[in-house]
Amino acid sequence: MAFQDQFSYHGPTRLLMGQGSVGNMSDLLKEKDLKKALIVTDQGLVDAGLVGRITALLEQSGISHSTYAGVAPNPPIQNVLDCTAHYQREGCDHLIAIGGGSSMDVAKTSGVLITNGGEISDYFIGTGGPVKNRIPYLLCVATTYGTASEVTPFAVITDENKYKAAVAGPNIIPDVGILDADMAVALPRPIAAATGMDALTHAIESYVSLASNPVSEGMALHAIRLIAQNLRQAAFSDHNHEATQNMLVASTMAGFAFSQTRLGNVHAMSHPVSGHYGVPHGVANAILLTRVMDFNRYACPGKFADIAVAMGEDVVGLSDVDAAMLSVEAVENLGGDVGIPNTLSEAGVDSDGIQVLAEDTMKSGNVVVNPRKTTIEDVIALYEEAM
Repeated sequence: MAFQDQFSYHGPTRLLMGQGSVGNMSDLLKEKDLKKALIVTDQGLVDAGLVGRITALLEQSGISHSTYAGVAPNPPIQNVLDCTAHYQREGCDHLIAIGGGSSMDVAKTSGVLITNGGEISDYFIGTGGPVKNRIPYLLCVATTYGTASEVTPFAVITDENKYKAAVAGPNIIPDVGILDADMAVALPRPIAAATGMDALTHAIESYVSLASNPVSEGMALHAIRLIAQNLRQAAFSDHNHEATQNMLVASTMAGFAFSQTRLGNVHAMSHPVSGHYGVPHGVANAILLTRVMDFNRYACPGKFADIAVAMGEDVVGLSDVDAAMLSVEAVENLGGDVGIPNTLSEAGVDSDGIQVLAEDTMKSGNVVVNPRKTTIEDVIALYEEAM
């Protein structure tokens, strides 16, 4: 029997795509008669001049703005509180997130507090209630090709126990996402590698998820194909706009896919690693991805064979089981080529923490849709292998 006999698809974000497309954002804001933006970002993007490109566009259009640049990696609850206070103090009426998932998730969760009140923990999946009121108008400008938070109904925040808790629902999906290669073309290679492998993880986990459907599968598989063809070029060049644009599109397609399907064991395991040890999310995903793929491949070898083909492997004459193994090797080669660490210990994870990491993993709803049934003993073994 299928895991689900029916499915729905909901992807309301308007996308502007292509080199130079960020130049159209002020027209969108004027259409909505918006007055004052709160830009949500991090100090690195201010220093790099990317935020200045956006503020110049706003000033040319007569749209006033203020900037909250305190977003941290794996953002803590305090970022949400500070951003919310800044928005209210400055009398803003909409949000513009500039950056990767951290900036977008802080903007989303701040928006939840702005229109719904209470504490952000009131809305955490598993312990809180739904987000009843729509967040303020939110426009997201992607500067990495990883999380696809510009199109997803999820936001992840690190709580006081270093657990990465999620807020979810249609009322936090951004209104607009801008995918402009000019805003991401010169990523430092480690960031390009981590965010690109994050996007690949999204696509692979969505494709093999028990909750996959024909729409999500089509987007996920094409995202895998684009990433295999473009990540190396984008990561190793500061000038390859075509490869960068393809990576941005692939990331967003993977985001549309996993918005419908959730993910799997990789994300269930990587969130605790990032929460407890500060390992960049994409790095944690990339290290765990091949281990989990190998664990899962017997549960759905045909799908992993499809992934091998999308990654450019020659599977002619091979059984699905043998072709599935090529998908693991292809992902391992890609991660190695772009410089992902081989093990969690290289990334700073202490093996003494495996038990806590495994317990946090089993709290995740992503384990439920992983294609192979998983116990805490399985998770412990996977962490040990990844060390």
